[in-house]
Amino acid sequence: MRSSLFLLRCGAAFYTSAMELVNLQNATELLGLTPAQLQELMQKLNEKPFRARQLYANLFRRRLLNFEAMTDLPKTLRRKLADHTIITRTRIEKVFVASDGTRRFLLRLFDGCEVEAVFMPEDHRDTICISSQVGCPLACDFCMTGVFGLKRNMSAAEIVAQVIIVLNAVYGAGNETPHGTNIVMMGMGEPLLNYDNAMKAVRLFADEEGLQIAPRRVTLSTAGIVPRLYDMAQEAIRPRLAISLTAANDELRNRLFPINRKYPLAVLLAACRAYPLSERERLTFEYVMLKEVNDSDKDARQLIRLLAGVKAKVNLIPHNPAPELPYLASSEERILAFQKILVAAGLPAFIRRPRGQDIAAACGQLAARHQANA
Repeated sequence: MRSSLFLLRCGAAFYTSAMELVNLQNATELLGLTPAQLQELMQKLNEKPFRARQLYANLFRRRLLNFEAMTDLPKTLRRKLADHTIITRTRIEKVFVASDGTRRFLLRLFDGCEVEAVFMPEDHRDTICISSQVGCPLACDFCMTGVFGLKRNMSAAEIVAQVIIVLNAVYGAGNETPHGTNIVMMGMGEPLLNYDNAMKAVRLFADEEGLQIAPRRVTLSTAGIVPRLYDMAQEAIRPRLAISLTAANDELRNRLFPINRKYPLAVLLAACRAYPLSERERLTFEYVMLKEVNDSDKDARQLIRLLAGVKAKVNLIPHNPAPELPYLASSEERILAFQKILVAAGLPAFIRRPRGQDIAAACGQLAARHQANA
């Protein structure tokens, strides 16, 4: 029943007419275009090449989402752009604010599908958690996002739009990206199953003439799509890599991550050992702590053996329970004991404190509750 409700919401256009929806579907969405693609656009519009640089700066450096605000462009060009293109079709549907300052953004795409992004402020940096797919096909057993399955991939423009819309909502448009902005691709979806669009978005984030978010400030989290890990290793511009692990043996991981049956731990860890890292860089392994499932001393020792020979650090994540999921969170005492075993063996381990739990913005909760209550 929940899946059919979600499909209905995905198919509901929120524009004023069917004709407007058709026009928007055919329009070029500018937030997904590279500088070279904007130059091609200007050529088609019979405009000089330098106009592409101006437009790019307005879109990505100043984060302007309205052609009329681009006052360095002539009115004739602004009219052409309005007639033939659209900056973004993504809109804020609702914002939820948590007691810890976290904000969860419910975003509606042009076809009525919904995704979520989360803004997490801290003293010296801000983190924006973004989605890469509408729903998720992996059906991980402890994650609400996969309950509804996959509806579709997000375009590069839709991935980038999340960051720009959130920054504008928090800081306003017209200014450069705040220093210390971090991006984590840990929202809805498996980024490596939408590889081309995810990598294009990373390159747009990193451009020094645009958003200026360095690749070291972007983290991509994957359940382990092994062939794409080898592809990502060849990228000239690539984000930091985080592996959603949560189990140190195949029997348990097969239950928690169905994808593990296709890419078991030995295959996944071989790709991790082959992955190129800078001198000071480590792979992050995310380990969701599930009460009496994967949190014993024995599990900790298995994890140490599994990650032997890998430049690794481990993020221990308290599980975020939901009525629909058959798991509870490990106690704080158990998590601390688990961490102590890892650290004593020389494996750096950190406890990630949940953010935004009171607005269902924590890991594994995105998009599920709103859709379930729709």
